[in-house]
Amino acid sequence: MSKFPQIIIAMIATVISLMVGLSSSVAQEARVLPTQTSSPAASTHSTARTHANSLARVATQKKSELARIAPPSAAKKEHRLILQVNTNDSASMNLALNNALNVTQYYKEVGEAVKVEVITFGPGLHMLRDDTSPVKARIEEMALSTPEVSFKACGNTQEKMQKAENKDIPIVPQAQVVRSGVVRVMQLQEQGWTYVKP
Repeated sequence: MSKFPQIIIAMIATVISLMVGLSSSVAQEARVLPTQTSSPAASTHSTARTHANSLARVATQKKSELARIAPPSAAKKEHRLILQVNTNDSASMNLALNNALNVTQYYKEVGEAVKVEVITFGPGLHMLRDDTSPVKARIEEMALSTPEVSFKACGNTQEKMQKAENKDIPIVPQAQVVRSGVVRVMQLQEQGWTYVKP
């Protein structure tokens, strides 16, 4: 039986695979055609193989071009969130911690990286004060269970409180003091972080 119909089918399959953007490996498989030099259609086979090889090379080139211009995988993106606390209100502090946990849990479940930074200033510094924080135990727990969340305390606010209260203002060990909480928010936003005030 003549192999000619099989050759035509293979060529059509190759063209279709190029149109729908299949990988070069599929296109290369399409060019592997049966060869029988003793067959009367041997010269037709040779021509078909030449065309299939050409199509496979084009497919490989197109795939390489697409790979160069394709955007990075969404899975590699890191999500970054600022949570601002500037009130001495335990409900607001707990809401900020709840938001931080919810966000980190969501991105863990979908397999994407996330960072959350809780920034406190003004009366909100009480959240990170070692002597007055109503959420101190939760912060200690989160530091162990949720390393994606970090805490920043405003150094300007700390200095003002020290002068007003005439004593050192201790900050919980899980937090880092930055020179200005507001400036820290600005810097992160300028780097593309998302800002939320609970």
